Amino acid sequence: MPADRWGERLLRRLGLWSAVAVLVGSTIGSGIFRTPASVAQRIDDVPLFLLAWVVGAVVVLCGALTYSELAAAFPRSGGVYVFVRESFGRLPAFLFVWAELWVIRPGAFGAIGITASAYTLRTLGHDPAAIALSLGPLHIRAEQLLGAGYILLVGTVNFFGIHRGAILQNLSTAFKVGALAALILIGFALGTQSQDLPPGGILAQHAQVGLSAFLLAMVAILWAYDGWADLAFVGGEVLRPQKTLPRALLIGTATVVVLYLGANFVYLYLIPIQQMKHAELVAADVAQLVIGPAGVVVVSAAIAVSTFGTLNGSMMTAPRIFFAAAEDGLLPGPLARVDPKNHAPTGAVVLMTVMGMIFILIRTFTALADQFIIGIWPFYAMAVAGVYVLRRTRPRLERPYRTWGYPFVPFVFLVAALFLLGNYLVRETGSFAVDIGIILSGVPVYLGLLWYQRRAPPPAISRHTQEKL
Repeated sequence: MPADRWGERLLRRLGLWSAVAVLVGSTIGSGIFRTPASVAQRIDDVPLFLLAWVVGAVVVLCGALTYSELAAAFPRSGGVYVFVRESFGRLPAFLFVWAELWVIRPGAFGAIGITASAYTLRTLGHDPAAIALSLGPLHIRAEQLLGAGYILLVGTVNFFGIHRGAILQNLSTAFKVGALAALILIGFALGTQSQDLPPGGILAQHAQVGLSAFLLAMVAILWAYDGWADLAFVGGEVLRPQKTLPRALLIGTATVVVLYLGANFVYLYLIPIQQMKHAELVAADVAQLVIGPAGVVVVSAAIAVSTFGTLNGSMMTAPRIFFAAAEDGLLPGPLARVDPKNHAPTGAVVLMTVMGMIFILIRTFTALADQFIIGIWPFYAMAVAGVYVLRRTRPRLERPYRTWGYPFVPFVFLVAALFLLGNYLVRETGSFAVDIGIILSGVPVYLGLLWYQRRAPPPAISRHTQEKL
C-alpha cells in the first residue's frame, strides 16, 4: 500500500483505548507482583521504600511527557529508532536496532515468557524447574519449553495482523487491570492492618539505607515500570496519531503509576516490610491473608495471564523496530515486507519469534532481565536528549504537542538515567561491559553495510518509489 503523509506503509488501526491497552498491557507484567520484595531487601525503610516508587513514577512520567512530543512529531513505526535517527543520525539509530536484536528484545521475550510459563505451571500444580527436554549438554526446563510455546503463540497471532494482536491485548489488559484493582480494593476493604507494625504504624518502620542500595533498587523498580515507551514503536499504526499518541502515553503511564502505588500501599498495610523482604510473591501473601489459601492460586493465575499479555504487547511492538530499519536499508529487505492481506510486517514478526524462542531456551530469567535494562536505558536517554537537539536544529518541525515543563522535565529523566547506568556500571561491571561491548560491535557492522551499499549497483526503481517520485 502507498505511504501516508508521514511516510508510513502500515495500516493505521489502533484507536485511543487500544493504544492505551498496548502501553498498560506492555508495562504491567509480573513486576508489581514480585518486585516489591526485592526492593524491600535493599530499602527496608518504609518512607524511603515508598519514595523509591514515587521517584520511579516521576521518572517514567517525565519520559512519557517527553516522548509525547517526539511521537506526535514522528508518528512512525519504530519509536525510539525513529527518534534517535532524526536527532543523532543513522549510526546511533542502527546501534539501537543492533542492541534490540542481540540484547534487548530477545532478553525481554525470554524473561517475560519464563515468568508467564512458570506461573501457569504453578497454577496447574507442576514444577516449573523440572527438566522437560535434554539436547546433549543442554537441559531445558518445563518453564523454558512452555515459554517458547507462548512466544510462538503470540508470534502467530501477530503474524496475521495487529488488529488480532490488539484484541488479545485488550482482553488481557482488562483482566490484569481488573485483577490488580481488585487486589487493592479487597485488601483495604477486607484486610486488617498487620499487628506486627510498630506503634507509629506503616510509616514508622525505619532503617539505615545507603545511596548505592537505593539506586540499585531503582533498577528493579524501573524494570517493573518498563513498557511506557513501547507504544511509540507502533506509532505508525495508530489512528489520528498526533492527538492519540500523546493522550495514550499520558493516560496509560498515569494508570500504571496509580495502580503500582496503590498495590504497594496495600502490601505495606497488611505485611511489615521486614516480612516483605522474604515474600518472593508478596501479592500471593496478601491474597492469602484476605481470602485464604485459594489466594495463592488466584494470584498465580493472575500473574500468568498478566505476563502473557505483556508478552503479546512486546510482540506487537518490537517487530516494528526492525521493519522501520529495513525500510531505511539498514537490515535485509525481507524484514520490510508488509503482507498485502493482513497489513503486518510478517518478516519482522518471524524474526522476533525465532530469536525469542532461541534465547528463552538457553538463558536464565535473571540474565535475561538484567541484559534488558542495561541495553535499553542508554537509548531511552538518547531519545529524550533528542528533544533538545531537535528544538535547536529543526525549530520549524511540526509539533502538535510540546513537552510540558520543558526543559526541566527531560532533564529529570536524563539525570535519572545517568544515576541508574552509573550505579549499574559500578555494581555489575562485568555484565555492563559485555552488553555495551555487544552494542558497540554494531559499529563495524554498520561501516561494512555502508561499504557494501556504495559498491552495490543501484537497485531498480520500484513502483512504490515511482509513486513517491
